[in-house]
Amino acid sequence: MLDTAPRLFAVVQVCGDGLADADGWVVAWGLVDSDGPAHVIGIDGRARMTLASPERAMRHFAGRPGITARLVWLAQPSAAAMDRAEAA
Repeated sequence: MLDTAPRLFAVVQVCGDGLADADGWVVAWGLVDSDGPAHVIGIDGRARMTLASPERAMRHFAGRPGITARLVWLAQPSAAAMDRAEAA
C-alpha cells in the first residue's frame, strides 16, 4: 500500500543561501506520484499548479534577487496507521 502512496514535499524559499545566517520559509506544498505530474499549492492558496516534475516548482518560487528555492521531501512512513474510529 505505501509503495503506491504519493510523495509529499515542501517548496522552501531561502534568503542568504550558503551564509551562516540564511533564513528559509515554506511557500508551497506538493505531492507527486512515482510516474505522474507534481501537484503544488502555495500556502496562501492562490497558486495552484500541475507540473511535469517537482523541480519545476522551484522555478516559480525563485527568481527574486537573493532568493533561491529548494525542495524538502517529507520522509516516507515505514508503516501506515488508521484510527479505528476513522475506519468505521
